[in-house]
Amino acid sequence: MLKEKEISFRAIQKESTPIGLVTERDIIRKIAAEDKKSSEVLIEDLMSKKFKLVKPEDSVEDAIQKMLNNNIRRLLVLDNDKLVGVITQTDLSSFLPSNLLINGVIDKIESD
Repeated sequence: MLKEKEISFRAIQKESTPIGLVTERDIIRKIAAEDKKSSEVLIEDLMSKKFKLVKPEDSVEDAIQKMLNNNIRRLLVLDNDKLVGVITQTDLSSFLPSNLLINGVIDKIESD
């Protein structure tokens, strides 16, 4: 599925509630590096069960801090215990420069 959809990870859910993540890194470390046959490995044994969460109403700063504090690349976004999205480092890297630029222009206009 990762190859087919050209994505680097997939949230694993049980009844719309996340129970784990499978990443390309998991596949490399737990299948390829151990020379296992992928058809013989269960998702449950492959997925990372420790992942971090944020809520839609949390600030971007909180999300960044959580990523930095836990040395992680993605956060699942849960609303009422249901997965509603994911925030990645890539999302933040494209979001932050444009916002910093906009805020800088607004500050300049306000100070003039």
